[in-house]
Amino acid sequence: MKLDEIDPEVNKAIKNEINRQKNQLEMIASENFASEAVLKAQGCVMTNKYAEGLPGNRYYGGCEYVDIVEELAIKRAKKVFNAEHVNVQPHSGSQANMAAYFSVMDEGDTILGPKLSHGGHLSHGSPYSFSGQLFNTIQYEIDPETERWNHDQIIELAEENKPDVVLTGYSAYPREIDFSAFKEAADAAGAYLIADIAHIAGLVAAGEHENPFPEADIVTTTTHKTLRGARGGVIMSKKELAEDVDFSVFPWMQGGPLMHVIAGKAVTFKEALTQSFEEYQKQIVRNAKALASVLKENGLKLMSGGTDNHLILADVTSVGRTGKEAEDLLHDVGITLNKNMIPFDDRKAEDPSGIRIGTPALTTRGMKEEEMQEIGEMIISVLKGKESKNKVSERVEELCEEFPLYEDLEW
Repeated sequence: MKLDEIDPEVNKAIKNEINRQKNQLEMIASENFASEAVLKAQGCVMTNKYAEGLPGNRYYGGCEYVDIVEELAIKRAKKVFNAEHVNVQPHSGSQANMAAYFSVMDEGDTILGPKLSHGGHLSHGSPYSFSGQLFNTIQYEIDPETERWNHDQIIELAEENKPDVVLTGYSAYPREIDFSAFKEAADAAGAYLIADIAHIAGLVAAGEHENPFPEADIVTTTTHKTLRGARGGVIMSKKELAEDVDFSVFPWMQGGPLMHVIAGKAVTFKEALTQSFEEYQKQIVRNAKALASVLKENGLKLMSGGTDNHLILADVTSVGRTGKEAEDLLHDVGITLNKNMIPFDDRKAEDPSGIRIGTPALTTRGMKEEEMQEIGEMIISVLKGKESKNKVSERVEELCEEFPLYEDLEW
């Protein structure tokens, strides 16, 4: 039976979500549109299969075909990231980080990681997360003058506090990461270096951002942001940590892996090895730089003054708005992005001073610098109240029609 016959309410919600994605400009930096091949793989019958353990060493019978898929995902991920060891089983990026920590630390050990309001993630040591509850955390901040990382200061913190792990990788930092500088901090403390590249994984895969290997001991990522694939997590490491990493994922942290999601990850990594994917990542960066330029020219304050990657962090109080107000105003005209705290923000997370803007999803639709220029002008127009919402909404609809999404998706 079809879904609309069994559960019309859920079916309607899914149809509405398809239409929302098709008819709005998606600019949340952590979101993207997976290919129809990835969607098909992730929606397959492998969701029915338990496969605790690793390929060739399972605790259940009947795993011969899911073994093939997981082995493909591992082999391809190794090639994409030049990794010695890969575990594709974590259900999410936060779970990948938890497993990474417990691969090299015990409860109560110390992490030196980025402060949440300075571009870090909840799982990087925030007191609201398991990472801040289970571990002793020391958090470094953005330099208030440069609005970039002060590596000398981070090295000093490492030398003084002797953390067990130094963490790099961010959810709202628009500049390239110098992994060698963080390796220096880790070495100063005799610590492991963990790099969370969830946001920049696609850029790393295509050579548009420095690879964290060989400086990092462990690298974690999600597979659904710039990688444009199935939603989930991955841990990669140096080979000497392989056994510890695998044990931390299973049995320590989780039971059966989601084999249908791993199928989607395998397709994701195959797509990441193509020439078209490399060009796509280049265009993401070109689009972000073009968008940053027009926003800055029109009076919006950009943190660090611009971007090197796929995202922009902007202080909207510079145009008389709050982050929540800006998010809501832009949502009303069909432009979707998120409110976000900025470094040294004196406002609360529920209504911060900033917004975070990303270009991966619009680049997937085929948009380039010319469209970024126009969209940037629309954002400024809405924030400054210079143009009617109806007029902007109409142009958003036209752009979505010019750059269609999921034309062949049947539902």
